[in-house]
Amino acid sequence: MTVRRWATTTLAMAGTGVLLALLAPDRALVDAVLAGPQQLVDTRGSDVLVVVLAWVLAAACWAWGLLGLVLTGLTAVPGVAGRVAAVALLVLLPAGARRAAAVAVGLSLATGAVLLPAGVASATPVATAIADAVPDWSTADPPAPVPDWPTAPSAEDHVVLRGDCLWDVAEAWLTARSGGTPPTTGSVAAAVAAWHQANADVIGPDPDVLLPGQVLTAPPAP
Repeated sequence: MTVRRWATTTLAMAGTGVLLALLAPDRALVDAVLAGPQQLVDTRGSDVLVVVLAWVLAAACWAWGLLGLVLTGLTAVPGVAGRVAAVALLVLLPAGARRAAAVAVGLSLATGAVLLPAGVASATPVATAIADAVPDWSTADPPAPVPDWPTAPSAEDHVVLRGDCLWDVAEAWLTARSGGTPPTTGSVAAAVAAWHQANADVIGPDPDVLLPGQVLTAPPAP
């Protein structure tokens, strides 16, 4: 977690909160909306109701984002508090929002070091397709493999793509092993823990932050 990014995000959220407070409708108007929205529309017009509802929606989104940022920051705390925050974050925020919150508070890994394997991995299928397109009459010896190229993952390993989360990876893995039978929530949660434990050196301390190009090794069968 970087102090500068955390401070920037905190200032942005605080500024947004102050702006929402300044734009908040007065209490009498809110009471009128709660008492009878149709009567308010008849007496003061529909624009007033739209403004109040828009402010309520914006305030709810701000509160939801603030909760996500706080929980994301707490996941960096070691011990039970960090694990509880991670579980709450998994329940309250979708994968995309969790990644955005992690980037906002500076919990993601350095992009330059992580995105390089993704580029190499994406180039490998292209090179394979070009090699397959060479006619059979070619008598030239195939080039020796470059030792530094990454080896292809096994059938049960998973290469992280944009939008992946560990819950979906574990659920798909259990479904494939059971012959298509959907797993229970408890078994998926246990599988998520097993996948994270087996790939802790790749994923890091936060199981909700996966980056494209990471190769996750399947854990032993339960």
